[in-house]
Amino acid sequence: MNPQTKQQVVDTYFMEHRAKLVDIAAYLDRIDRGQGDDLSDFRDEAFRRAVEILLDGQTHRARRILELLSDHSTELPRSADGMKGAMGAVSLTDGGAA
Repeated sequence: MNPQTKQQVVDTYFMEHRAKLVDIAAYLDRIDRGQGDDLSDFRDEAFRRAVEILLDGQTHRARRILELLSDHSTELPRSADGMKGAMGAVSLTDGGAA
């Protein structure tokens, strides 16, 4: 339960999250200005789906976005070959594992 009023939340956190929105807008602008053909990347698709969640008016946005971006597979990879680290999102086309 949040002990703050809605106005107190806005007063406390608006500037911090305003800056984050500008960062997101800049990221999307960089993609738009990028060279090459249309982008087909599971991370971009997940990012845009997460933005849709932000705007859908439903509750539990943070939980739903974390679930969207999380790998729910239970099998461990057999090898780390080709893995450079966390991907930050899950490919939906290869069974959910990135």
